[in-house]
Amino acid sequence: QVQLVESGGGLVQPGGSLRLSCAASRTISSFYTMGWYRQAPGKQREFVAVITRGGSTTYADSVKGRFTISRDNAKNTVYLQMNSLKPEDTAVYFCKAVTSPSNYWGKGTLVTVSS
Repeated sequence: QVQLVESGGGLVQPGGSLRLSCAASRTISSFYTMGWYRQAPGKQREFVAVITRGGSTTYADSVKGRFTISRDNAKNTVYLQMNSLKPEDTAVYFCKAVTSPSNYWGKGTLVTVSS
């Protein structure tokens, strides 16, 4: 079993920045990937970014150039640095860990981008 706890969400003005954290209950160095997804009100959950065990990253087109995913294996934590935030980035952000044999999700953290 793996517990994932997201933090760092909140209210920010358009153009602002936030850094989300996802802390895992055990070592993440063996996880295949860790990623961030988001779900806006009335919409389906969508992919945001992922980082592999080897450190490779992939981003959704909508956040490319603005968001950066990183991992700190020593702290068992994955981060999502979000810059130049837009109102359309408003959503609950979820962390996901892909391991063998199971996948795990956190409960999410709310990000609201509004003036």
